[in-house]
Amino acid sequence: MGNCFSEVTAGRAAIGGTAGDFRSLAGAPNDAVENFLRSRGHHGLFSQIELSFSASGLGDRDVLFKNNPMMVLYAKGKTGALEEICRTEVVLNSSSPTWITKHTLIYYFEVVQVLVFRVYDVDTQFHNLDIKMLELDEQQFLGEATCVLSQIITQRDQSLTIDLHTEDSLRSTLPKNCGKLLVHAEECVSSKTAIEMACRCSDLECKDLFSRNDPFLLISKVAEGGVQIPICKTEVIKNDLNPIWKSVFVNIQQVGSKESILIIECYNYNNNGKHDLIGKVQRSLAELENIHNNGQGENLLLPSSGGQNHDNKVLRSQLFVDRFIESVQYTFLDYLAGGFELNFMVAVDFTASNGNPRLPDSLHYIDPSGRPNAYQRAIVEVGEVLQFYDSDKRFPTWGFGARPIDGPVSHCFNLNGSSHYCEVEGIQGIMMAYTSALHNVSLAGPTLFGPVISTAALIASQSVANGGRKYFVLLIITDGVVTDLQETKDAIVKASDLPLSILIVGVGGADFKEMEVLDADKGERLESSYGRVASRDIVQFVPFREVQSGFSVVQALLAELPTQFLTYVRSRDIQPNL
Repeated sequence: MGNCFSEVTAGRAAIGGTAGDFRSLAGAPNDAVENFLRSRGHHGLFSQIELSFSASGLGDRDVLFKNNPMMVLYAKGKTGALEEICRTEVVLNSSSPTWITKHTLIYYFEVVQVLVFRVYDVDTQFHNLDIKMLELDEQQFLGEATCVLSQIITQRDQSLTIDLHTEDSLRSTLPKNCGKLLVHAEECVSSKTAIEMACRCSDLECKDLFSRNDPFLLISKVAEGGVQIPICKTEVIKNDLNPIWKSVFVNIQQVGSKESILIIECYNYNNNGKHDLIGKVQRSLAELENIHNNGQGENLLLPSSGGQNHDNKVLRSQLFVDRFIESVQYTFLDYLAGGFELNFMVAVDFTASNGNPRLPDSLHYIDPSGRPNAYQRAIVEVGEVLQFYDSDKRFPTWGFGARPIDGPVSHCFNLNGSSHYCEVEGIQGIMMAYTSALHNVSLAGPTLFGPVISTAALIASQSVANGGRKYFVLLIITDGVVTDLQETKDAIVKASDLPLSILIVGVGGADFKEMEVLDADKGERLESSYGRVASRDIVQFVPFREVQSGFSVVQALLAELPTQFLTYVRSRDIQPNL
C-alpha cells in the first residue's frame, strides 16, 4: 500500500496521528550562563529548524504483511536521559515510509544537541488509538539511530542518512541491515529580505563640557502599547559633531514591514552607561528610503521633559541616509549549506605559573582518576561543539611559554612535537598531544600571545589567498595576564580583517581584569601601536570560573561566533554557494 494517506488531516485522523508540534528547548543554555553573557553584551544565534523524516529498507517483521512504521524522536540530555519530543503518524504497510509529521525545534550553535530516533512497527490492533496513547513497549522495535543536530545542518543539502540498528545487530559479527533513516532540516525563516542602511548626522549639539560628542545611533521598532524594542545600533564615533557611521542591517522580518515605524535615536556615549539623548527621528523604512532618494536631511527632534510628541523641539541637527539597499540577507545556516566551514585551533599556556604538572595543585595536573583539569575541560567543551563544522577534523594545535627539550623558550611550538606540521586528528588527538607535551617540555615564561595569534592569522590569510571558504576559531587557554599586551593588540587589529575569531579562556585564580581590554564588547575597539583601529571585534574573553552552576561559560560564549562570522562575510559581500 505504501503511504496510504495523501491528505494530511484525513491520514492522521484515521490512524491516530496528531498535528501537534512538540516544541522542545532541550539542550538550551542554562539561564544563569545566558544572563551572565547577556549582561556583558553577548547575544547568541538561534534558529527554528523544521525536521522531516523518511526511512528505507525497514526489515519486515511479518511474513504476510509489510511494517506499519512510526518514528519517535528524543532529545538526549547531558546526563544521557532521553526526553520524547515528537511522534510521527503511522504509515500503513510500508518498508520505506515518508512521514507527514514534521517537528520544529530550536537550533543553538553553542550546544551539542543529540537526537535519538527510534522506529516501531505498530500492530493493527492499536490503529484506532491516538498516537500519544500508544505504549511503545507493546510495539515491535525496528531500529534506532543517533546523530547531532549540527551534523544535519552542516550537510550541503541539509539532509543526513543514518543507519538504523538494534542491540542484536550491534553485537553481531555480521551486522544486520535494519534500514536507513533520512532526516532533512529546513530553517524556518519567513523573510530573508534585509535593508542595508548607512547614516550620518550633521551639526549635532554638543553634550560634553570639555570635548565634542561621542555619538552613536540606536534603531528600535515600536511594539504594541508603544514599547520600544531595540533592533540594532551603530558603532560609537569619537569626538565628532558630524559623524558618519558604517552600515547597519535591518531585517524586514524583525520590523514587520517597510511601513512599520522605526525610532532612530542619536546618543552621546558615556562610559557609565547613562548615554545622553541628542535627538531622534521617527520614520518608517519606506520614508527613510525616500530621504535617501531625495538626498535631503531629516531634522532631529528632542522630546520635552513631559514626553509629549507635540512638545518636541526641532533641532538644527539633521539625519541623512547615505545608503539604502534592499537585498537578501543570508543566514548562518545558509553559509553552512553553501560549503563554509569553521576550523578549530588551540593554543595552550605552558608558563611556569601553572605549577609543576606532577603535583595535584598544578593547573596542568593529570588526575589518575580521569577527572579533567581546566585546560582539558576547555578543550573538550569548545571542541565538541566546533568539530561538527570542520569536515576533516584536523586541528592546528600549539603551546606557548615553554622550553622544549634542549631548546630555548618558545612562544609558539607545535603541540604534537613535530617541527613540520601543527595539525592533530580530532579532539582526542588534541588531548593526546597536550598530555604528551607535558612530559616533553619545561614550563617557563613569560605569557606572550602575539606569536600564536600571528601564526593563526597566517593560516587564515593563506586560506583567503587560496579561495578557501573557511572561518577559523582560535582557542587560547591561559592562567595569567598577557605580558606582551601591545604586541597582542597589534596582532589582533591586523587579524580583524581575516576570517578569524579568538576565544580566550582564563583558568586558575589570577586577576584577569587587564585581559578584558582585549574584548571590545564593553566599549571601544582595539587600536594598534601605529594608530589603526580593528575593523571588527574578534576577541571574546572569559574567566573559566565565572559561573558555577554546572554549565560552562566557555560553551555558552561560543554563541557569539555566528555573529562574528556573519559580520565578516557580510562586510565583504561574500555569498554562499546555494
